Amino acid sequence: MRRVFGLVAMALLLLGCTVPPDPQSTQAEIEARAYRAPGPKSITVITMINNQTGSGGHSALMINGSQRVIFDPAGSFRDPRVVERGDVIYGITPAWERAYKSAHARSTYHVVLQTIPVSPEQAEAALGLAIDNGPVAKSYCANATTHLLRQVPGFQDINVTFFPKRLMQQISLRPDVETERYYENDAGDILDGVAAEVF
Repeated sequence: MRRVFGLVAMALLLLGCTVPPDPQSTQAEIEARAYRAPGPKSITVITMINNQTGSGGHSALMINGSQRVIFDPAGSFRDPRVVERGDVIYGITPAWERAYKSAHARSTYHVVLQTIPVSPEQAEAALGLAIDNGPVAKSYCANATTHLLRQVPGFQDINVTFFPKRLMQQISLRPDVETERYYENDAGDILDGVAAEVF
C-alpha cells in the first residue's frame, strides 16, 4: 500500500511539468534573437516551489555562455514573442529573464534561482548540451536538467532525480552558489503572466 501511495504522490508532483506542444522557431528567428549578457559566465538552476506544500513544481536552467538561454524542459512559458526550439528559449535579455520569473511566481508558487559561476568552457558545454537535447517528455523536467548538468565538467557529482526540489537541495550544497528567491502574489497562470509583461 505504501508503494502505491508513493507512486501516486510522485505522479502528482510531476504534474507541475506538464505542458502544451513545444514551439519550433526558425533558425533565422533564433539568430535574430540571440543575446549575449555582460559579466562572467554562469549557470542558474531555476526551481518553482509550491508555497503551500514546499514541494518542487518545475526545474529549468539558465545558461549564460556565448549567448544566454533558458533550457526549459517540458516547460509552459508560451507567448507569440518567445523564440524557442527543442525546449530552449533564446534571447534571454534582462527583460525576458524578469518575464520568466514573473510568469512563474504567483500566489501559489515562488521561484528559486541558484547561480553558479562557471568557466567559458563549462558554459559552452552546457549550452551545447541544451541545444542538442531536443524536446523533453512531460514530467521529465528535473530528470532532463540533472542529466544535462552531469555532463558538464565540474558537475559530474549531480545525482539524477525526477524531483525539482531534490535538484535544488543538491545545488544548495555547492560553496560557490548564490541564491535568490522571487515572490509575487498575483493569481492566474504562466500564460497570463507572460502576456502581462511589457517590453
